[in-house]
Amino acid sequence: MYIGTLKDVELACRLHPRMKEFFDFVATHDFDQLPLGRYEIDGDNVFVNNALNDGVEASAQPLEMHRNYLDVHILLHGEETIGWKPLERITTISKEYDPEGDFELSTDTPDTFVTLHPGDFCILFPGDPHAPLISDAPIRKLVGKIRI
Repeated sequence: MYIGTLKDVELACRLHPRMKEFFDFVATHDFDQLPLGRYEIDGDNVFVNNALNDGVEASAQPLEMHRNYLDVHILLHGEETIGWKPLERITTISKEYDPEGDFELSTDTPDTFVTLHPGDFCILFPGDPHAPLISDAPIRKLVGKIRI
């Protein structure tokens, strides 16, 4: 897991060769003015979902894990808490891996929580179990996907 702000993405761009392409796309589009939905940067290799979600209670949000994509969560409006737990401490799989959706779920409780504010982002690597969307209010965010 890597956490940063949109004012300083230089280090984050070093984490993967496609990261700069992703952040450049985000910087040149006003997602508040664009319809919700998927925006392809390079087909299924790099894309971003412009989303509005209801927040959920931490106890109701499972941990999700991916194998083929980096997740880049960028908060636009609201406040979002993301739970995290190291993969080696996962003890329960509640949904086996779905290759089409590139996810599996666990009902384990996160060990750590981080709260994002508008302009913050969080990069989650494959194998980073994370529970997004924890909030008591709606969350407006971008979720980028970068194939590894």
